[in-house]
Amino acid sequence: MIEITQDLNLNEDELQFRFVLSSGPGGQNVNKVATAVQLRFDLAGSPSLPEDMRRRAIVLAGSRISKSGELVITANRYRSQMRNREDATERLVALLKRAAVAPKRRLKTKPTRAAKERRLEDKRKRSGKKQARATVRVHD
Repeated sequence: MIEITQDLNLNEDELQFRFVLSSGPGGQNVNKVATAVQLRFDLAGSPSLPEDMRRRAIVLAGSRISKSGELVITANRYRSQMRNREDATERLVALLKRAAVAPKRRLKTKPTRAAKERRLEDKRKRSGKKQARATVRVHD
């Protein structure tokens, strides 16, 4: 079990790991050993996630989510297959932790009387400045 929050755990059986050839550092090892990891997680169909968290996670995942609702995380930062696997899992947990936090509802507020007066006073000053710039017309 992977702990996301205190009351939410993710079953490791829901994760699928696929190892592919990696680019980047590693010398000839890169050409011989599949060290990069593709973690696949069925975000849309996971029974472990509550519906509101699932919606937030899909939005946060952005382009990493497939049309079928599957989240794909590719990790090739390290030379070791095991470390890349841990990195991909950590990134999944970080995304799900961010999705677990519900956004705070915005409270409607009204400007104070002093703020309204300051705004109107600034408007009067600006208006006066612009009127002072205008050309003066003399009537015959």
